[in-house]
Amino acid sequence: MVVETRELRYFVAVAEELHFGRAARRLVMAQPPLSRAIQRLERRLGAVLLRRTPRAVVLTEAGAVLLREARVALDAVEAAERRTVRAAVDRPGVVLAAKAGASSELLSTLLAAYAAEPGAVPVEVVLCGPGEPETLLRNGSADLALLHRPFDSTSGFDTEELCTERQVIVLPSGHPAAARSGLSMAEVAALPDLPLVRWRRRDGSFPDGPGPQVGNYSQLVQLIGLGRACALVPESLRAQLGDAYATVPVSDAPSVTTVISWPPHSRSRAVAELVRLATEIQS
Repeated sequence: MVVETRELRYFVAVAEELHFGRAARRLVMAQPPLSRAIQRLERRLGAVLLRRTPRAVVLTEAGAVLLREARVALDAVEAAERRTVRAAVDRPGVVLAAKAGASSELLSTLLAAYAAEPGAVPVEVVLCGPGEPETLLRNGSADLALLHRPFDSTSGFDTEELCTERQVIVLPSGHPAAARSGLSMAEVAALPDLPLVRWRRRDGSFPDGPGPQVGNYSQLVQLIGLGRACALVPESLRAQLGDAYATVPVSDAPSVTTVISWPPHSRSRAVAELVRLATEIQS
């Protein structure tokens, strides 16, 4: 039994939209051939993937499994295509993805140490929003990435842990809570005038809540400076904040572990050297 990539793309679109019409528009195709393609896929697999009613389309348990596996498979295909295209370009170099505003000191030290190595190749640094370094590594746009557990998933990657740190809440310096020696998550959530920001997820959506939506570090800093929000961040970000901001430890917030991650099949000498230097810097 062979499932084609095209069929997986069709199924993922319907499973994510839970609506054949919207999925067809997303795929730029007519709805009847899309419906027939899903029916053929179900017959071939011998499993009902979607339950259709006049009012809704619902994933079955088998459909949920295929959706999860199909996303992984499509990511792998996309990554293979990107890495092949990049390998065909006669220009040595690696791409390192990292979250903007995070691990700045580590990143600066790592790049300086690698540049001093014999045979160092150019390193393109892509600074992006939360969740995006993981996406770039999975889809083949990056060769390695600095990720942060538990917020990023490292499943399927090779990794080396670099550091673990506690989280702090960032507030405007004049806020009454800024004078506290510590807060709990419950106390942070109860701050009446400073809701926690809501970070954009990998799929572009935002979690529910009263706080403002944030997609990058610049938005975060400005909103806190305006007294419109607060944010939970790793303690190392303290060094990048000016006098207008205060940080207070949050006793029961989960610790953040920074890891350097790369695809397990990578044979890049530059990737190996960057990983070695990163672990030596943090040891």
